[in-house]
Amino acid sequence: MIAIIIIVVTCLVSIPAFSNKDFFYRFDFSPYTVDERKEYYRFVSHAFLHADWTHLFFNMYVLYVFGGAAQSNFESYLGNTGIFYFVLLYLGGIVFAVLPTYKKEKNNPSYHSIGASGAVSAVLFSFIIFSPSTSLNLMFIPIPIPAIVVGLGYLAYEHYQSRKNTSNINHDAHITGALFGIAFTLITVPKSLSAFIDQITYLLNF
Repeated sequence: MIAIIIIVVTCLVSIPAFSNKDFFYRFDFSPYTVDERKEYYRFVSHAFLHADWTHLFFNMYVLYVFGGAAQSNFESYLGNTGIFYFVLLYLGGIVFAVLPTYKKEKNNPSYHSIGASGAVSAVLFSFIIFSPSTSLNLMFIPIPIPAIVVGLGYLAYEHYQSRKNTSNINHDAHITGALFGIAFTLITVPKSLSAFIDQITYLLNF
């Protein structure tokens, strides 16, 4: 499973970087540095860095839970090339998630961002497009909730937090990553739209 490989690589990079600030700031996402020095690799490298164990665990846990299912969905529709498209989904989520941040912060030398949250959001919402009616059991919530409801709640929460702008978390990247995951899935697997509509119709009529 590709998600496991991504998790292993991310951990191998993130954990040593916890105590190596020179490495950390060499590969984090600094829009100002990207613009001034043309260090475009930062659009990707930042996703393999995390602030701490909690940040790393949460992102990798969500990727572990939904990554395999998302990959399987691509493979079921596209055959062996589904693996390639899943990799594109993840890498595209990394890059597209921070494009609005780059535009907004490229003149701000003090801004830095790290983490795979944008790509993980892309994977999560790709899964939701394929399986909106699947019941999810979330931490601290004792009842199963349809994936589409979880997704809508997630977007509402991220939008609210983005407007508040009271934390160092890049909520805009979470939203952009989610939107990329939706668009990428619908474009590469057009049949997923009819499957999505069928499942939503079933939920509404249940």
